[in-house]
Amino acid sequence: MTMRDFNVRLAGDRTGFLLIHGLGGTPTELRFVARALHRAGHTVHCPQLAGHCAGEAEILATGWRDWTGSVFEELERMRGICDTVIVGGLSMGAVLALHVAAQRPDQVDGLALYAPTFRYDGWSIPRYAFLLKWVINTPFGRRYRFVEREPYGLKDTRTRALVVSSLASGDSSEAGLLGTPSGSLKEMWDLIAVTRRELAQVKCPALLVHPREDDIADLSNAFEIQRKLGGLVDAVILDDSYHLVTIDQQHEIVIERSLALADRLAKARVPALLQIVAAE
Repeated sequence: MTMRDFNVRLAGDRTGFLLIHGLGGTPTELRFVARALHRAGHTVHCPQLAGHCAGEAEILATGWRDWTGSVFEELERMRGICDTVIVGGLSMGAVLALHVAAQRPDQVDGLALYAPTFRYDGWSIPRYAFLLKWVINTPFGRRYRFVEREPYGLKDTRTRALVVSSLASGDSSEAGLLGTPSGSLKEMWDLIAVTRRELAQVKCPALLVHPREDDIADLSNAFEIQRKLGGLVDAVILDDSYHLVTIDQQHEIVIERSLALADRLAKARVPALLQIVAAE
């Protein structure tokens, strides 16, 4: 299958947002936030992760290092046109953002973490799901697919109906894969294991948005990250959303707080520039 280009790049000012979609997802899940940040004047890029927006074979042909490579490549592109870059993401995309910030601290000025996921332990996840890690290398484990189920990460019933329709159509370029293969889950767990060890190294300011009633990743995921990050963390707990906070019914709060992070970084940048000018 020929990979189509679903990268989103919206030109704006010298403050850029690099937003990363989740495992098996697409840049479409970031569209509301991306458009709003762009309307506010900012540059916004939402890269298509390697192996995504196609079929199961394509995602299985890639791993977490390939996905990270997609983000590094986009970060290099944005550093060429932006003075400030905020890297953010949804679900596993937030984990990738954390890993990139740990690996490239001089290139990441801030983080926007939307429902970051270290564990699939939300209220809609079957209690036996944790057993998969023990059987992942068995014939059963290799055949396993993590299949999306009600409420599909969405409390907003209208948006949920649209997502369910896209999933049912089989077009993974819109709503992503209905079932994530176990091989890709294993790659995500490897990424999480690496990123967990790096959290204290991340010193840049971080916005952390997580729903209290997350159906996919319990709120304890956010608490762990908040506790272990090495810099300032602005934590926002949503009271009327499920996992897909960027398109659910409180996405306006996600946008508002993301813009506030950009404003804080801009204000912090002015004194630093004045010092440089004075020194010259």
